[in-house]
Amino acid sequence: MTHTARRIGRTLAFVLPVVMVLSGTLAVTSVPWAAHNSESQVLTASAHNLSKRAKASTPQDILRDRLLVELREKDPGVALTDLQRSVEGRPSLAQHCMSIAKALGRAAVEQYGPTRAHRFSRPVCDTSFASGVAQFS
Repeated sequence: MTHTARRIGRTLAFVLPVVMVLSGTLAVTSVPWAAHNSESQVLTASAHNLSKRAKASTPQDILRDRLLVELREKDPGVALTDLQRSVEGRPSLAQHCMSIAKALGRAAVEQYGPTRAHRFSRPVCDTSFASGVAQFS
């Protein structure tokens, strides 16, 4: 009798969590109450977290966007100077300096053309601006 009870207990101990996880997963994936219209909307928890992360801008994204606006309104030289000052003032941005400078190079080529954009090159972030200009010329 105890052997049979143990066997049933072990089976339930294995099967019950699996059933609960699967039913919980299925319950979360379909949330019709989240839809604004009559159609049901299918969401997952990871999709919700990704949308939150996509809305939150990182400091390097904010800096890049600000510098791109500055490049369009003034000139690439002013934007590169501000990039250098920002990196000196906030060293955590140094790892993103090259990608931001390349983005500035690309925007300068789009706005000024390759020859004129190259004139604004200076040794900011290991000459990544010049690399961006050359790459997108």
